[in-house]
Amino acid sequence: MKILCSRDRLIESIGTVQKAVATRSTLPILDGILIEVTDRVKLTGYDLETGIECFVEADVQDPGSIVINSRIFGDIVKKLPDDIVEIELQSNNAIAIESGTTKFSIKGIPAEGYPRLPVVENSAKASIPQKALKDMIRQTLFAVSTDESRPILNGSYVVCDGTNLEIVSIDGFRLALRRRAIGKDLPALKFIVPGRALGEVGRILGNSDEPVDIYPSQNHILFDTGTIKLVSRLIQGDYMNYRSIIPQTAETSVRISPQVMMQAMERASLVITSEDRRFPVRLSMGGDDVLVVSANTDIGALREEINVDMSGSPIDIDFNPRYFLDALRAVDDEEIVVSFNGGMGPCVLRPVEGDSFAYLVLPLRR
Repeated sequence: MKILCSRDRLIESIGTVQKAVATRSTLPILDGILIEVTDRVKLTGYDLETGIECFVEADVQDPGSIVINSRIFGDIVKKLPDDIVEIELQSNNAIAIESGTTKFSIKGIPAEGYPRLPVVENSAKASIPQKALKDMIRQTLFAVSTDESRPILNGSYVVCDGTNLEIVSIDGFRLALRRRAIGKDLPALKFIVPGRALGEVGRILGNSDEPVDIYPSQNHILFDTGTIKLVSRLIQGDYMNYRSIIPQTAETSVRISPQVMMQAMERASLVITSEDRRFPVRLSMGGDDVLVVSANTDIGALREEINVDMSGSPIDIDFNPRYFLDALRAVDDEEIVVSFNGGMGPCVLRPVEGDSFAYLVLPLRR
């Protein structure tokens, strides 16, 4: 095995597949990156749950394969002095890495023992513009639960109904829903993708309208951009009936700029330490069409008035500021409608028109 390739492209590819490399595995081979050279070069990382394959442009001189420790390989390539890197497999599974006058020789592991990624059948395929899916993941992933006692909520629920794509995440305290019309026929699909895997998908997607092909099977799912493939195990089970928990009416509605509200929340959070979340941010009314954002803690206090378009009953409700801020940061609209349902009912952030998103946040008990 012998190749010549760009150091910068190799660094980028190593960084991509490292996201799927196992850490502190009982199988030493899973700590490595599989390098396979045929007529092109493919790097693979796999932790038995999520696998990533990445193709690297290179001048292939001899085919072959080897597994090399991920951390050592990445650290070496980052420190190489020249842009051109030569990698050659030598005797006894040693790898020579040469750049300029620098030459490393490190031990590898035979590739035969590396586990193969699951094969996902191409029976159903959904092609989604990369930027559209990347944005939807960014706007919902933060609400995925990390509570392992409720494994169904450890992933995002993805639904294709023929023309629309919907992604939902719930952690028991909040809900994030994004809906988008793709504009072309999609297969009818429903599956739950682990949050960690979906986060990696978001990182490998580009900001263009080039498609990413999605192939779900009964137990696994494949995301294919053409140069990078990610395979993940799916979460099995029935997802929560999320539509039933989103209120369709409101006791109080506020039309407001999400940026203005976010900045006020961020200022209130300055007097709330990360170590002590006993203190909430309070939302109340300071008169007609005036929303008051306030916080009062051992550090200090803040009170800020925001002019809004408000209708309905007066409010006086406490919220965890982080949950509210995560939702506001995911909104790109210039104005939103925030609906309140009493002191203990859920609060919902929606667009002024349409149903492209809904963010639900539960208030705190006093």
